[in-house]
Amino acid sequence: MSQHTPTQESATKSVWFTQPDIAKINAGMANTACEAMGMEVTEIGPDFIRGTIPADKRTFQPFGLVHGGANVVLAETLGSIGANCVVDTSKFYCVGQEVNANHLRGVRSGKVTGTAKLVHSGRTSQVWSIDLHDDSGKLSCVSRLTMAVVPIPK
Repeated sequence: MSQHTPTQESATKSVWFTQPDIAKINAGMANTACEAMGMEVTEIGPDFIRGTIPADKRTFQPFGLVHGGANVVLAETLGSIGANCVVDTSKFYCVGQEVNANHLRGVRSGKVTGTAKLVHSGRTSQVWSIDLHDDSGKLSCVSRLTMAVVPIPK
């Protein structure tokens, strides 16, 4: 798993306050819903975080499709990780305020890959856009996440 695979996205200026570390992020998912679902952060670019969940019994709803809630967990997790990497965590932390998702296509096998990108970064909030795709590259879900930027009490 590479830290960053050079792509057209590489030409973009970095949005990170501190460069995210994939190994530390994935280790931090131990003993959480993310680990139970098989979530993994797979790539970090200058302005995006990418990760996956499997389309299997850990993420399925009763009809054999990835559960909409599993899509939302992936989307919110990627955006939340990104949000906290954009701020100085000695002064601020970011928490989810609102998340929505439009489920466009069911996924029955393989993996769901989400890519989170920062849309807006303000003094008290951030907005993230997260697109989820199946293994063939078809868009399966679009999500938007609003994060509150909270000052750490002194």
